[in-house]
Amino acid sequence: MEIGLVSCTKAKEDSASTPRELYEPSALFRKARRYVEENHDVWYVLSAKYNVLDPDGSPIEPYDETLNNAGVEERREWSRAIVGQLRERDLLAEGNTLVIHAGKAYYEELLPLLHEEPVDVEIPTEGLRMGETLSWYNERI
Repeated sequence: MEIGLVSCTKAKEDSASTPRELYEPSALFRKARRYVEENHDVWYVLSAKYNVLDPDGSPIEPYDETLNNAGVEERREWSRAIVGQLRERDLLAEGNTLVIHAGKAYYEELLPLLHEEPVDVEIPTEGLRMGETLSWYNERI
């Protein structure tokens, strides 16, 4: 099973919304969302505040947290929580592939933990800058 993991974004709706809708003001999120919906079996949001979110989960209030300026230890703690939640959902099983659609701050500390699991990991936009990432999605959706 291919599982898309899309990071949260700074741009958010002004009121409580489902995770699928909360980040819609972001062009990057809209493109990544469309891509994962068309190309992966299931997908989840990687939230700096709430960790792993089901896109159709309960509405959440907008928030102003990011991992982009977080220290290494904070990102490690967040990554441990992510792995725990992925494990609880049985998403780290052998034969599954996690496809991460996120910036380096969201996967740098996560990768070493995932490499200890039987799941495969792909980062299709790794190393691309923002404009290049948007172009990557534009070419594929």
